Amino acid sequence: MSNLFSNFQENFPDDLDGQFLITSKGRKVSYLELKDASARIANCLLESGASPGDRVTVQVEKSVESIFLYLACLRSGLVYHPLNTAYKSSELSFFIENAEPTIVVCSTEAIDTFKSIVSKEGIKAFLTLDSDGSGTLMQKAASLSCDSEVIECKGSETAALLYSSGTTGQPKGIVLSHDNLLKNGETLVHTWGFTPSDQLLHMLPIYHVHGLFVGLNTILLSGAKMIWCEGFNDEEAIEYLPDCSVMMGVPTYYTRLLANSKLGKECCSNMRLFISGSAPLLRETFDNFQQKTGHTILERYGMTETGMNTSNPLNGERRAGTVGIPLSGVTVRVVDESGEDMPMDETGDLQVKGPNVFSGYWRMPDKTAEDFTQDGFFNTGDKGTIDSDGYVSIVGREKDMIITGGLNVYPKEIELVIDDMYGVKESAVVGVTDSDFGEAVIAVIVSDGSILNEEKIISICKDHLANFKVPKRIYFIEDLPRNAMGKIQKNLLRERFKTESN
Repeated sequence: MSNLFSNFQENFPDDLDGQFLITSKGRKVSYLELKDASARIANCLLESGASPGDRVTVQVEKSVESIFLYLACLRSGLVYHPLNTAYKSSELSFFIENAEPTIVVCSTEAIDTFKSIVSKEGIKAFLTLDSDGSGTLMQKAASLSCDSEVIECKGSETAALLYSSGTTGQPKGIVLSHDNLLKNGETLVHTWGFTPSDQLLHMLPIYHVHGLFVGLNTILLSGAKMIWCEGFNDEEAIEYLPDCSVMMGVPTYYTRLLANSKLGKECCSNMRLFISGSAPLLRETFDNFQQKTGHTILERYGMTETGMNTSNPLNGERRAGTVGIPLSGVTVRVVDESGEDMPMDETGDLQVKGPNVFSGYWRMPDKTAEDFTQDGFFNTGDKGTIDSDGYVSIVGREKDMIITGGLNVYPKEIELVIDDMYGVKESAVVGVTDSDFGEAVIAVIVSDGSILNEEKIISICKDHLANFKVPKRIYFIEDLPRNAMGKIQKNLLRERFKTESN
């Protein structure tokens, strides 16, 4: 069975009336409801004009129905294209034009925005889905049959299309196949010891790999359960931890839990595993969490293009400052600029290969060829080391990408917005260490003599960029530091403003 949904279904419990999830508001959803609702939505999408291989663009708030929609796309052979709910009109324009979806599903309040930026040619339906489950999608699906054939497909066929902002300001579409997601999910179930008796505390968003594929897919492939929360809240987390066995989060979740005086060994007594990813976990957080709860956080490493690549062991030493060892079937190597293997413990370019690695970028063959080696390894853009025990450490990024609160931000995208403002001569956006978000986005600006102020610049950024990309602070200087070749020395800016920004 190559369709990812068919593999999910194989792992559903025998008793479909058994609980799949319970929401933070007390709503209980069974595996039977999951199966039937996804079938009705699948019929709705197909009746709306979609055919296998078509893209379905989705920008909706996290809800139970959003899970049904994801599964409906999979079982219908449609390509699921989720978008961050924070994206603004200018960002959405590119994604829609590039992905060319047949169907768009968005919140009721966003329907006019989508219609205004999309040519109607090729778009066969605009459907709405709100956080409470209301909207035209569920209205139309309610009257349809819960019998829907699962479209069998090749494992290499596309299951999902996710976008990663590009260093040049142009986002890249990342094509993930049914096999990419299945193989990675199955490996994680085994690596982390998931069983039907597990209950995951799910507080992550589901528009990116961490919450959608790492969190949700592992549950569906193990027949386990979830407590489903709309977002992260430390008080809620502490309330639900006694009923859970696993939690996944970004480092920010763990720093905020540590700041809550209620966190301790008692509320974590039923937990078997805390997993962290999407951004580097500070050693201080690692040590403090261990001391306060008695649990050692398991850090892993992945990216949109590959899913998960490495993980600290379930049983064995979890080393602070490392992302563990390569997952089964995944090969990780560190090479120099010429592609030669680096000696042990020496820093170089991190490359990965395995069934989890995507096949290439959407409609970008040149970029695909650039980022893959001749022997099939993907260049991650990260700098790393591998020690004598095989533990991988991420020591930096080749590119200027900022990871804030577990979300990727590429400076060029922000710089293009700022440089277009009246009075800005040039700008440089960097990330500085932040105790809460890991990194905070700041902008350093050279003016042409015009009167500029921080408040106005931030306000304009908010009109054009998702909130997580908006600089937390704006600094003005006479000249940006450059090397002999004229390249802006962002390392000097990070060092100069790291203290002022905290």
